Amino acid sequence: MPHIRLRYLSRADVETVGLTMGEIVDTVEVMFLDKARGEAEMPPKPAIHPSQDAFIHAMPAFLPRTGAAGVKWISGNPGNRARGLPYIAGLLILNDPETGFPIAVMDATWITAMRTGAATAVAATHLARSESKTVGIVACGVQGRTNLEALCTRFAIEEARAYDIDPDAARCYAEEMAHQCGMTVTVVRDPREAVAELDMVVTSGPILRDPSPVIEAGWISPGAFACALDFDSYWTPAAVRAADRFVTDDLPQLDYYRSLGFFRHIPAPDGDLAEIVAGGAPGRQSDNEAILCMNLGLALEDVAVGKLIYDRAVGLDIGVELEL
Repeated sequence: MPHIRLRYLSRADVETVGLTMGEIVDTVEVMFLDKARGEAEMPPKPAIHPSQDAFIHAMPAFLPRTGAAGVKWISGNPGNRARGLPYIAGLLILNDPETGFPIAVMDATWITAMRTGAATAVAATHLARSESKTVGIVACGVQGRTNLEALCTRFAIEEARAYDIDPDAARCYAEEMAHQCGMTVTVVRDPREAVAELDMVVTSGPILRDPSPVIEAGWISPGAFACALDFDSYWTPAAVRAADRFVTDDLPQLDYYRSLGFFRHIPAPDGDLAEIVAGGAPGRQSDNEAILCMNLGLALEDVAVGKLIYDRAVGLDIGVELEL
């Protein structure tokens, strides 16, 4: 049998490859086009739950156009904060679609953070008002950072408001992102202040099976765009129903999670993001529409970005080759 090798990329290696957020946003947007055309394979992600609100997901996907095939093994644990550990951790395995053999194993934590922000920026491109200049960030962790960074690649944002249940986390976020993005970032003490009268809103708290949401109907202004990355953890059913349109990044996946007990009181979405990106369904139709997009997170995003990282790593000889 011939020697079979794969490339291992640590988080430092993944970052050293040097993908910009703008490149990742563009890559994710093309992925949505592939998905809309039926040129992608992605089953709903199965999960195990070591504790009530902890999860470990297997996320397989295949994009024939780029030969991106693989699976992300990703965990989320709200208890990690008390341990001094990140909420999210994971690995991405890429396979050669011709032979099925693995060609790479890489850190997926950075990829997850960046591609999630990128998906929000893609959704906002098609669903937010093009002149949007203000953003509310509800939960000031990793996703709060990458989502603001991603939105800045598509919008001329001038001001952000930051809310977190931990005021120190919000203050740290405001200082860091004001410097990084060159804008005013104001810490607010009430979640409503990070939602009301803003052009765009992103919520990114932990995903909870039995949430105690705080965002109420009427908080979002007419014409605003909101993106929920934490399922319905921050959004009351009334707030979801009050949106003029409710969109998700994958209808089958939302139905799958509903079968597991999530979204018990949340209405069915009336739009699929991939169809909107591809022009098969309308995007924003008026300046007064309040639109909520619930992005559940797609394995297709991971393999699309992971394959781009792998190809560049090979060209730059980054990482370590391991023998199977």
